[in-house]
Amino acid sequence: MNKVNYQLETDKIIKDVLNKGTAPSLMLHSCCAPCSSYTLEYLSQYFCITVFYYNPNISPEEEFEKRFNEQKRLIEALPAKNKISLVKGEYNSGDFFEIARGLENAKEGGERCFECYRLRLEKTAQLAKQMGFDYFCTTLSISPLKNSQKINEIGFETAEKYGISWLPSDFKKKEGFKRSIELSREYDLYRQDFCGCIFSKMNKEEEK
Repeated sequence: MNKVNYQLETDKIIKDVLNKGTAPSLMLHSCCAPCSSYTLEYLSQYFCITVFYYNPNISPEEEFEKRFNEQKRLIEALPAKNKISLVKGEYNSGDFFEIARGLENAKEGGERCFECYRLRLEKTAQLAKQMGFDYFCTTLSISPLKNSQKINEIGFETAEKYGISWLPSDFKKKEGFKRSIELSREYDLYRQDFCGCIFSKMNKEEEK
C-alpha cells in the first residue's frame, strides 16, 4: 500500500483555513515540550491551540511531572500569533498498563506503541468533542521513530468514532524534527532519551 503524504493533507486544510480568514480551534495532544516546539510554532500561525498533556504511559510519575513543567514553560515563553492554552491530563499509569497487557515483549515501535497512540488519541478526541473544538491532533508524528502512517490511521478512526475532525499531519516533514531540536536548544528544554514508558526505557538501556 502506498504511503500517504500527510503533510500535503495538512497544507490543504491550512489553505482552506486561510481562505476562511478565521483561526479554528485545535486540541493538540502533546507528549513533551521538545516534540511540541516546532509543532506549536508552525500550527499557532493558523489555529487557536489548546495543548492537552495526557501521557499515562510515562514512567515514573516524577518523569511525567518534569515533562509537564517543561511543556508549561515552553508555552509561556513561545511567541505565537494565536493563543496557546494548556490542559493537564490525569496521570493514571494503570490506563497504560491495561492496554499494554500481553504486549510487554512487543518490539519498540510495534503493536504496543500503536495501542498507546490509540489510548492518547481517544482521550484527546473525547475532550475536544466535549469542549466543542474544530479539530484534534497530536505532536507524535514529529519523531522519526514514530509511525506517522499508523498515527494518522488511528486519528481518522478515532475522529469517526467521536464525530470530530482529525488534523492529518507528519510534522517531521519540512525539516520539522530538525527545527524541534533547534528550538529545544534555544529554550534549553529537557530532552529525554526515551519515549516515556518503562518498556522504552528498558529498550534504551539495552542499546546503551
